[in-house]
Amino acid sequence: MDLLNKTRQISQCLELAILLEASAHKPGNVNVVTDFENTRYEHFLASAVAVAPSLESGARQGIAVFEGRVDVADVGVGTIIKNCVTEIASWQHGGNTLLGTIILLAPMSVAAGMAMNNAVLTASDLRRSLKLVAESTTPKDAVDLYEAIEAANPSGLGKVPDLDVNDPASKNRILQEKVSLYEVFKIAEPYDTICSEYVSNYHVTFDIAYPSLSKQLDQTADPSLATIQTFLEVLARVPDTFIARKTNIQKAREVSSWAKKVVERGGIETAAGKRALDKFDEELRKQSNLLNPGTTADIIAAALAVKVLLGYRP
Repeated sequence: MDLLNKTRQISQCLELAILLEASAHKPGNVNVVTDFENTRYEHFLASAVAVAPSLESGARQGIAVFEGRVDVADVGVGTIIKNCVTEIASWQHGGNTLLGTIILLAPMSVAAGMAMNNAVLTASDLRRSLKLVAESTTPKDAVDLYEAIEAANPSGLGKVPDLDVNDPASKNRILQEKVSLYEVFKIAEPYDTICSEYVSNYHVTFDIAYPSLSKQLDQTADPSLATIQTFLEVLARVPDTFIARKTNIQKAREVSSWAKKVVERGGIETAAGKRALDKFDEELRKQSNLLNPGTTADIIAAALAVKVLLGYRP
């Protein structure tokens, strides 16, 4: 496979993962049948298309690292994220749709390029490359991320004890003190699962979400049903930090406890589980401005990306 086809394939895999995640009727999230007031399903479709060129650029950088033409610290993860945010804003008017997802998928595009040259790509290959990419991020990556967050203007950011993204002085301090993106995420790790994924080598994605998704896809030919069940199982085990930041950790744990009860009733696999799921979805949507499990959706998109990169096709 030539360079152009490799980078295009990686980008297409990541785009498909975003589309599959967005299309599943997950509780409390925008999906193909349920919108929020200012954000519709079509906004996510447009966003998936918008980020493809930047993710392809990430894959190209990854291949250059593999070939020894670029140092991994120079791939520009922050630039990839910022470019994705810029393109999303030019393609749709639904606000912040994919910030958490692209923060996870930007280094994955690079890592896939680094590992795609192997005869058979494996999860361990991809994860090994991801660790190197995350740990090699730079202060410029951190500043680029802060600028991407400012442009995306997400709700529920909350505050961190140091180098808060809302503090105008943070970017100068990052550059002056030479704080890498990885080190910034270490600060925010206790408060944000997305940040924790960088620091933990994508623990939730690879150790919880991906195995659950693989099991579900072995049991059903419907990727939407598999995605919903995986979403429930991850949320049941990992409180959603987007909800926690908008409310508090106790409320996030309550939502996780409810998700666990839905899973215990069978989730999408039983009539009782489906009734519990419908009620769960209904209750979350009553407070969709507060009880939107958006971080969990980002994790599911990352797990789908791993699955598609490793060869899954719907």
